[in-house]
Amino acid sequence: MASHRRPKPPRHPYASLLTTTAAAAVVLSAQTASADPLPDPTKKGVKAQVDRLYEEATQATEKYNGAKEKADALQKEVSDLRDAAARKQGELNELRDRVGSIAAAQYRSGGMDPSMQLMLSSDPDSFLERASLQDRLSERELATLQQFQTEQRELQQQRAEAATKLADLDATRAELSRKKKEIQGKLAEAQRLLNTLTAEEKAKIAAEEDRANRDSARVDLGNEASASSRAAEAFAAAKTRVGMPYVWGATGPGSFDCSGLTSWAFKQAGVSIPRTSQAQANVGTRINSLSALKPGDLILMRSDLSHVGFYAGNGQILHAPKPGAQVRYESIARSGMPFMWGVRI
Repeated sequence: MASHRRPKPPRHPYASLLTTTAAAAVVLSAQTASADPLPDPTKKGVKAQVDRLYEEATQATEKYNGAKEKADALQKEVSDLRDAAARKQGELNELRDRVGSIAAAQYRSGGMDPSMQLMLSSDPDSFLERASLQDRLSERELATLQQFQTEQRELQQQRAEAATKLADLDATRAELSRKKKEIQGKLAEAQRLLNTLTAEEKAKIAAEEDRANRDSARVDLGNEASASSRAAEAFAAAKTRVGMPYVWGATGPGSFDCSGLTSWAFKQAGVSIPRTSQAQANVGTRINSLSALKPGDLILMRSDLSHVGFYAGNGQILHAPKPGAQVRYESIARSGMPFMWGVRI
C-alpha cells in the first residue's frame, strides 16, 4: 500500500500562518505531550505548565465537540417539530372550516353550536360520546369532529415536545459557552507562558518544530494494506491533510482537531462516524492489540479516550496532535499517550 519513504509534502499556505510562538507550543510538549496521567502540576518551568494546559484544553475540546453535536441534533429536532406543528395547524384550520359548516347547519336546525361545545368542553371525548349529539349528527359529520379533536390533541403534544427540546437546546448551548470559555482560558494562559520565553529560546524551539515536521514528511510507513476499502479511502483522505494546523473544534478541510480529522476523512469515504473521540471509540470492530492494527484503523489514546487518530503503519499514528501543531505522523511509542484500543470500520 504505502511507500517506504514518504516524499516531503508541499507546504500548505496554512503552515506559514503558524507563528514562532505557536510553533514553540508544540515542541515544548513534544517529548511529554498529552501524557496520561497529566504531568505533575507541581513541576517547575514553562514546559510542564504548557504541557498540562494543552492536555486539559484538548480534553475540554472533545467535551465541547460532544455538546456541539448534541446542540446541532436538538436544533434539527426543534425545527422539525415546529415544521410539523405548522403543517398540523394548517390541517386544523381546514378542519375548523368544516366544523363551522356543521355547526351552522346544526344551529339552523335548532340547538347549541356543536363546535362551540366541543371547543369549550373540558372532556371532548365524553362530549362526542353523548347520544344527544350523536343522534343529531351524521356519521360523516361526527367523524369530522372526532378528527378535529385528534388533530388538536396531536398539535398540543407537538408543541409541548418542541418546548421541551428547546429547553434542552438552551441548556446545551449554555454548556457550549462554558466549555468554550474554559478552552480559550487555558490556551490564553499557555500563550502567556510562551510569551515569557526569550527570543533565543523561541528560535531554538521553532527549529525543533521544523525538525519534527521533516521527520513526519519522511516517515517509513511500510507496505501493509488496510483492512477494508473504506478505511483505505479514509486514510488516503487524511494523508492529504498533512501540514494543516490543529484548531480546536475544527472539522476541516483547512484545519482540524483530532476527532475532526478522523470524522472528516471518513466522510470523504462516504462513511458517517460520530464527531467525538469517545463516541468513535465505540463504532466498528474493537482491536485490542496494537500489533493487530492495520493502516486506516482508528487508534484511541489516553484513559479518557480524549485523543484519536489513524494507525498509519509501522508503529506510526497520523493525527492532529495538539494546539499549535500540524497534522502529521508521529511514533506512537514517543507520543507520550497510552494506547487504549483500535477501531476497524
